[in-house]
Amino acid sequence: MIHKADNAPARRQFLRSAGLGALGLTLSEFPFARVLDAERAGELLLYVGTYTTSKSEGIYLYRLDLSSGELKRFGTTRGVVNPSFLALALNRRYLYAVNEVEEFAGRKSGAVSAFAVDQKTGELRLLNQKPSLGADPCYVDVDARGRFVLIANYTGGNVTVFPVERDGSLGEATDMKQARGSSVNRERQERPHAHCIVLDPTNRFAYSCDLGTDKIMIFRFDARHGKLLPNEQPWVQTKPGAGPRHLAFHPGGQYVFVLNELHSTVTAFSRDPNRGTLQELQTLTTLPKDFKGQNSSADVHVSLDGRFVYSSNRGHDSIAIFAIDTHGKLITIGHESTRGMTPRNFAIDPSGMFLLVANQKSDNIVAFRRDQKTGRLNSTGQVVDVPSPVCLKFTAPFS
Repeated sequence: MIHKADNAPARRQFLRSAGLGALGLTLSEFPFARVLDAERAGELLLYVGTYTTSKSEGIYLYRLDLSSGELKRFGTTRGVVNPSFLALALNRRYLYAVNEVEEFAGRKSGAVSAFAVDQKTGELRLLNQKPSLGADPCYVDVDARGRFVLIANYTGGNVTVFPVERDGSLGEATDMKQARGSSVNRERQERPHAHCIVLDPTNRFAYSCDLGTDKIMIFRFDARHGKLLPNEQPWVQTKPGAGPRHLAFHPGGQYVFVLNELHSTVTAFSRDPNRGTLQELQTLTTLPKDFKGQNSSADVHVSLDGRFVYSSNRGHDSIAIFAIDTHGKLITIGHESTRGMTPRNFAIDPSGMFLLVANQKSDNIVAFRRDQKTGRLNSTGQVVDVPSPVCLKFTAPFS
């Protein structure tokens, strides 16, 4: 049996189940409350992180028409190097971007950049940059109170925490956790490779996928001091050579879905929200049974109504679609071509109507309309050219 939920009530239930009271937040302070207004206004804003090693100029800003799926370029933040992954603070006043480079300020480290967001236009103004304390940072998250920014350093094999100052800029790191070990793939798993760090809906636990060691690290998050503390279950081991890359929470927080890059699989876990522990339920391929080519999976997201999981395939160049049953297990629905090459990050807009894909090697973003009953995707025919798009982040209009 598949989860059933109407979209707007599901969003409101998610806001209530996400521990807002414990965080001292109200529904009106949550971005999705603004997104409900955006639905009525008929548009959303989209920030696009890119690699600037080709023709990209930095971070791009687009408007998404919620009636047609059309994207129109609205602005560009230039002068920022390889802003490959982005995160908006909950209050939308600040945006943080990793600078995915091997060296920064004369040391073997990438960087993280803090930006103030213009509350009328959405334009970005650089506040400061800090070394990420590891080479090639590839993921950034902001805690629910907006007090700390968390970074995953891929080549560095570590995760770091930075405090947010009153003006939104970043202070000196409050914590760093260095992984150790390797796994069976000698080319890709010769050492730790932290690929993401994600806070749970209650802001109490942080989960980091380490592609190099085939582990999902689990930390208790000290939201007062910005510390990553050992959890009673410190990690979960995935299958040897799987290469866990990204993860996504079910809106209620009781399930976690992990995308394994090297095996092109997605693993469903049940989660104890009070203890942060994970227990594997199932692992499924993200590819059609008859596919014989090379592939690596890239990204995973759960629809806000909690009914579907989507993941991206680089090689097959598709979005895999799964339904979630009432026990957190997945049912394969099908695959949809991304109409481009090497889909990296993709995003479901908060209204649930559209799914947008960043095709890195074909330099475009393609918009699909979601069937919210079946989970299937249909091309809108809307495509925009963006050099080396990597990360897509939605928000409501600022004016």
